Amino acid sequence: MRKWLPTLALSTALISSVLAAPQALAQDSKPSPEMVPGTNVEFSPSAAHDPQTRARAAADPAAVQAGGLLCGSGYRLSFVDPLPDSRRFGTLFTYFKEVRGGNGACAVFDNNLGSKKHMKLKLCWTTCKVDEGSFSDYAGPVKYESNDPDFQPRCVMVNALMWEGDVAIIDRQTHVAACD
Repeated sequence: MRKWLPTLALSTALISSVLAAPQALAQDSKPSPEMVPGTNVEFSPSAAHDPQTRARAAADPAAVQAGGLLCGSGYRLSFVDPLPDSRRFGTLFTYFKEVRGGNGACAVFDNNLGSKKHMKLKLCWTTCKVDEGSFSDYAGPVKYESNDPDFQPRCVMVNALMWEGDVAIIDRQTHVAACD
């Protein structure tokens, strides 16, 4: 029996280490990002937990995908905002990225009316970037990117405007994402 004790102890240690290894690996790995269904666009953490944004993104994955492609690599969907209300004359899509070496905010403003409208999409931080004109499809993308450590892409101010003649039928001002 004494001959078996060291072998048994070694076997027990080996089995314990093998069984613990997957748990250790799981603790060190990052959770996989949640993607907008039917796209290769990642939800931002706040969008992933917002039932309205999730439902709106699921209702129009092609537009979410197009906006993500227009904004570029690393941008995550922040929110989808039908404007001015449930009539949905337009839809504002906002995206942001927070990565080492450069953060960014991006917006695309869809025209859902099917005819050219005068539209303006503006992003502002310390300065403003604007896309304005007569568009039948969308305004944007408008991007604001910076390496400045004080730059907070979530807090970039977005203005989306659409006119019918001289009357603004959409006039929305918000942040790219939930801003602290």
